[in-house]
Amino acid sequence: MMGIEQSGKEGKSGVAKRRRGQPYLQSAAARTNSAYEVAQLTDEEAHKLFCDVRWADAGGEPYCPGCGCLAVYRHKKPDGTRPIFTCQACLKQFSATSGTIFHGRKMPIKKILFGIMTFVDGAKGEAALQLGRLFRGQHKTCFVMLHKLREALGIETDARMAEGVVEIDGANFGGYVKPENLVKDRVNRSLKENQSGKRRSVVVMRERGGRTLPFVVRHESQGAKTVRERVKPGSTIHADEAPWWNDVEYDDRFETKRINHDKDGYSFEGACTNSAEGFFSRLRRSEIGIHHHIAGPYLDAYAKEMAWREDARRIPNGTQFKLVVQAAATHPKSKRWSGYWQRRAAGTAAPPPPGA
Repeated sequence: MMGIEQSGKEGKSGVAKRRRGQPYLQSAAARTNSAYEVAQLTDEEAHKLFCDVRWADAGGEPYCPGCGCLAVYRHKKPDGTRPIFTCQACLKQFSATSGTIFHGRKMPIKKILFGIMTFVDGAKGEAALQLGRLFRGQHKTCFVMLHKLREALGIETDARMAEGVVEIDGANFGGYVKPENLVKDRVNRSLKENQSGKRRSVVVMRERGGRTLPFVVRHESQGAKTVRERVKPGSTIHADEAPWWNDVEYDDRFETKRINHDKDGYSFEGACTNSAEGFFSRLRRSEIGIHHHIAGPYLDAYAKEMAWREDARRIPNGTQFKLVVQAAATHPKSKRWSGYWQRRAAGTAAPPPPGA
């Protein structure tokens, strides 16, 4: 990657070493790339890097996304910017990002790569406002860009089945109702009539030593049906004593272990949901500390982002950068986020949450 991923203290073997007892994220092994190094790439190097990832099956050589022809003309626009290609077979013009999640982009590829590196380095997520300040971009542009990355990373989890030992749990997010300043004016916010109606539940299926698969439902009790559909028969399911998981326990296709947190604590006779709780901890910190507010229509995207971060937490940030670039370069044009703000002007797109 043209010099990227060469930072960090290395031993004689050329592999970054980690001191005994040192947390992984503090070690040199976790830091194999940086936004500073990405920012130093030239436009040509950034373009070549993206092409190498997108057309990796052809050694980085571009081919027509329409007909697949390998014979293409290389040229630039009259102003000398944005290299483009013309297929010699169908005469279709295309760029490095045509047909990808960044189809129709106006932002330079170097800026896109810098944004991806910044996204990767945000341990609890990256806010559009913060990204906009880093490269002086509009909030609208950064908001859509980050959501395109979330879509590219989350697409794989939509149809994936959980297997092995699977921990399931649910937690509520969004719909916060601010209490009144005076105690006498406060109401019981646990009652339905005093809630905003915007609260949603994230249900997670977390494999032991595997993937994290979240999905969003109106209420946690509605998650049992999806769990039964998306966990492979023969798997072992760990769940708490919430009554809506009874349907899962009585399903003969699974072995189910239950734990009562109030009575037994965090583990009982091998039953444990700590990994699922760890995912919710990361998502909660992202909501409170980074985004401050996550609207219901976007909760699924943020949940999938945090699932990816959980699964990739022991991978060097340089490898994470490659994975996100690959996801963006191989994902097709987004139906939801391409032209998002233009559709919003026509009243067909939901507004973003403040500070998202």
